[in-house]
Amino acid sequence: MSEIFYSIDDEVFGRFPGYVRGVVLAYGVSNGDSPPELIAMLRDAEGSVRDRLEKDGLADHPRISSWREAYRSFGAKPSKFRSSIEAMVRRVLSNNELPTINTLVDIGNVLSLRHLVPTGGHAIDEVEEDIILRPANGEETFVPFGSDQVEHPIPGEIVFVEGNTVLTRRWSWRQANHTLTLPTTTAIEFNVDGLPPVPESEVKNICQETIDMVARFCGGDIRFEILSRENPRIKLTE
Repeated sequence: MSEIFYSIDDEVFGRFPGYVRGVVLAYGVSNGDSPPELIAMLRDAEGSVRDRLEKDGLADHPRISSWREAYRSFGAKPSKFRSSIEAMVRRVLSNNELPTINTLVDIGNVLSLRHLVPTGGHAIDEVEEDIILRPANGEETFVPFGSDQVEHPIPGEIVFVEGNTVLTRRWSWRQANHTLTLPTTTAIEFNVDGLPPVPESEVKNICQETIDMVARFCGGDIRFEILSRENPRIKLTE
């Protein structure tokens, strides 16, 4: 396999000072249905959210409001386009259990709820081009999960792309069909989004927690790195 790189455009750091992204890379994992122990962890994380938070006033929580402000900055109305973490928390606070998808997806959901930090994965088995988090130019293509309709992002919104193919629109809003984590996935990268007030030290701790859970339930060769203004590019391939 030729070398493939993962980077964050400097404009992202310029517009959102202090932002870092933890990247957990796992190869040779064994995915599948979540075991009862992991499902219990997911239900415990949901219960903890209900104990700690209330739906009224959720938009003012520092770890929610930071994403709402980010979305406003690139023209996305946050009440219409909710960040993944806000959408997940609101669902839980409406007393709806999150569905169990598969082990790797459920691990990301557990950690997102525990820390109120977006922690989600992309299968990288089929990735062939460099991937990057950057502002959109509007020419990229996006096919959202569960659809076959091609969309184009709004210029300036933050997108996660492989080449010109959007993997996630609006930073942490909606994932594409491409790079979905499936039961057959054997290689994955988890993104841990450290948008202030979340400090880099916590992002590192969440990355280590991700490693521990993936090793426990899926095995594999796992490591993590931090993407920051000082370290904006890493090698994705083993």
